[in-house]
Amino acid sequence: MQPTDNSMYATEGGLVVPVVTRGGLESGLTGQSSGATRIAGVSPQHTPARRLWFGKVSNEPGFRSVPHHHGEAETGGFVLSGRARIYFGVKFQDYIDMEEGDWVFVPPFMPHVECNLDRNRPLTWMTTRTPDNIVVNLDDVADEALIDWSERP
Repeated sequence: MQPTDNSMYATEGGLVVPVVTRGGLESGLTGQSSGATRIAGVSPQHTPARRLWFGKVSNEPGFRSVPHHHGEAETGGFVLSGRARIYFGVKFQDYIDMEEGDWVFVPPFMPHVECNLDRNRPLTWMTTRTPDNIVVNLDDVADEALIDWSERP
């Protein structure tokens, strides 16, 4: 194991320590898009992290995000609770469905729409990005343009 200089993470007293964000004290000062709510547990905005954003994303029952992408950021997601759909591709004509326990990787600059398939229960994702929670919102599309969205059970 190579020695690492972690001095950039040191407190004013010179000690390098883990930084805990307590439940309920997460930061909402992060990129957002209509239909999705993002809170940061670990981010450059409120921890010493420099190359990592890790947070929770929620979609209310039956709601979907506007089309967006995450710029240069690689995105990893985990469906903590609920049923999800991600539309992508030309005019968002393709989609994948996920359920609790599924993981997803979204490449940089990929336009997509995140959806909660369930009309009664919220959808909660755990999400991580590098280097930060970049959110570039795009022009919205009509529900009718998303294949199988209006007809879902």
